Order: sequence, then C-alpha cells, then structure tokens
Amino acid sequence: MNSKVKILNKKAKFEYYLHDHYVAGIVLSGSEIKSIRNSKVSIKESFCKFIENELFIINMNIQKYEFSNSEHYNPKRDRKLLLNKKELSKIKKTKDQKGNSIIPTKLFINEKGYAKIEISTATGKKLYDKRQALKEKDIKKRIDKFSK
Repeated sequence: MNSKVKILNKKAKFEYYLHDHYVAGIVLSGSEIKSIRNSKVSIKESFCKFIENELFIINMNIQKYEFSNSEHYNPKRDRKLLLNKKELSKIKKTKDQKGNSIIPTKLFINEKGYAKIEISTATGKKLYDKRQALKEKDIKKRIDKFSK
C-alpha cells in the first residue's frame, strides 16, 4: 500500500489564517484514484462550497489516467466530500460568518487505500499580513544559516 502520496496546498498557510481542520473522504469516479496515486492532482486553486447542505470541492484538478479509455472526462468537475452531519453543521456555521472560507490543505491516501482530503476553515490574510509572514520567514532562514 502506497501511503506516501501527499499533495499539499502550500499557498493556503500564506494566503489564509487556518482555524479548524477536518478530514473528509472524496467521492471519485472511474480511474481517478489511480491518478491520485500517481500524484497527478492539484489542489492549489480549489475551494469548498455548500450545495444543498452537502459539501463539494470545486476546481480540484485530477488529470485523466493515462491508460483510461473514458472519452468524456472533466478533470475539474465538482466532487462531493464525505463528512458526518455534526461536522457539516459546524463547518456551515463557521462558513456563514463574514470573511470565512473552506480551504483544502492536504490530499493523501490513508492506510486502507482511500483518498482523503484535509480541509480547514480559514480567514483571508491582508496584504500587510502576507508581507509580515515573508519577513519572518526570511529572518528564520538567516538565523538558521548563521547557526550552522
């Protein structure tokens, strides 16, 4: 079992303040799991949205599996996320507050071989917050460089 597949959304920590984290299953079709196992997936531009009390991930790009014979494949289709009702209501309550979003942070394969996605409720950072984060990162690099 290859549980080494981990696709990270590196921009999420830079663009948002992350609050609560949840792990959700994904409803996949056809050979999409094979593409995920081959790391042919991107969650950089994706986000989560409620459609009729169900949570969907929008704009997640899973490339077509190279040995698949399906003609009409949409790599950016909306995919349903699997969470229990208590988690969904908690996420919806947080999302309804002004300025909050639901952002995917990590996609991985668990021990049983299922594709799971870690999502977080988040608040967007302002431009000056991003600049401050870059300054702190640069200072940390310099300290690490001189301490060696």
